[in-house]
Amino acid sequence: MKSEILSVDNTSRRVRYRTDRDLGECVRVLAEVHEHDGYPVNWPDHPGAWLTPPSLIASWVVELDGRVAGHIGLSRSGAGDVAPGLWSARAGVSTEATAVVSRLFVAPSARGHGIGALLMARAVTEARDRGLHPVLDVVASGTAAAALYERLGWQLLATVEQQWSPEQRVAVRCYAAAGT
Repeated sequence: MKSEILSVDNTSRRVRYRTDRDLGECVRVLAEVHEHDGYPVNWPDHPGAWLTPPSLIASWVVELDGRVAGHIGLSRSGAGDVAPGLWSARAGVSTEATAVVSRLFVAPSARGHGIGALLMARAVTEARDRGLHPVLDVVASGTAAAALYERLGWQLLATVEQQWSPEQRVAVRCYAAAGT
């Protein structure tokens, strides 16, 4: 299992692949994020399953001082993902040439330590190592997330409306990592 250990501001951050043993702690952190930020917009009936979709390629956690403080996943394009189609149309390739960055969250108490950027870098590296172009969708109301992606050089492809249910229409911003 690969991991990276970094020290910043007298804290120890370690990125590593997420294991099944991490799911309970990831769900706990996700619940904190949902209460604090409203992410995910719709709390899943089975949060552990939400973190492990069938399309998942890989996922990672960051430990901050020995505790899970953040999570990210990398998946194949799914039915609800808009960014893969937008990027592949612009690049003239199949959506199979993309990987979707998803399920990114950082515990509210762990913010300000570069964890989101660290997780994004790990997912982008993995996608590129697999010959895939990283893309993502984020709800337009997720302004902090969008600011992170733009600060990291991600390109806004479009903002689109999605019908998530008969009663719920959501604006979604679609991004692609810079470069080819």
